[in-house]
Amino acid sequence: MNQYPSMQRSAAKAEVLNAFMRGVYGWMSGGLALTAVVAYLTASVPALQQLVFSIDPATNTVVGISSLVWILMFAEIGIVFYLGARISSMAASTATGLFLLYSGLNGLTLTPILLMYTFESVASTFLITAAMFGTMSIYGMITKKDLTSWGSLLFMGLIGLLIAMVVNMFMQSSAMAFAISVIGVIIFLGLTAYDTQKLKTMGEMVPEGDSAAIRRGTIMGALTLYLDFINLFLMLLRLMGDRR
Repeated sequence: MNQYPSMQRSAAKAEVLNAFMRGVYGWMSGGLALTAVVAYLTASVPALQQLVFSIDPATNTVVGISSLVWILMFAEIGIVFYLGARISSMAASTATGLFLLYSGLNGLTLTPILLMYTFESVASTFLITAAMFGTMSIYGMITKKDLTSWGSLLFMGLIGLLIAMVVNMFMQSSAMAFAISVIGVIIFLGLTAYDTQKLKTMGEMVPEGDSAAIRRGTIMGALTLYLDFINLFLMLLRLMGDRR
């Protein structure tokens, strides 16, 4: 029996999967880079600072976060839900544009948080986040264990985390804030491995030759891992960051 055709099909599938995952990580990295550039410019350019901060004109000092930041945060949530609901039917270029728009807006809305910490602690936390994220993503790619069962547990943990964060907005408990950050790190590390394995499975089933479907899949995958990375970074920053 000639095994060459089956070997060729396996090699072709492996190449499609590799291309798919390269696309996911490539677009995710591009989104993170765009977020970093926008955050840096917002923190450095006075005209952009006025977009995210409320400034007292009499003293020219920052007195709070501008209402635009809250509007943009709701816009970001809308983009995420819209992409999740319509990704299969929208044009690949539209999905790409929305992902880049989300990444840019996130740079604006993250600026007030990042400026609460020293540059050194932000940079070191980013590197630690990258190392932890990379380790868990590699685990999700190479493990033979089925991580599907993690999904419901992590989702319930995420809901509980959001509820605890809302409650602590009123309680202002430092001990609870610490616990939220620790649990958040665990949840987003788990989600990184879980989502990576899910994307690997998606890449194995992506239709060969359908460039639009592949691009839409890579953009949705990039957004998923981007969110895992950003949230892991923010949780670690709350734990490890040195405040100004």
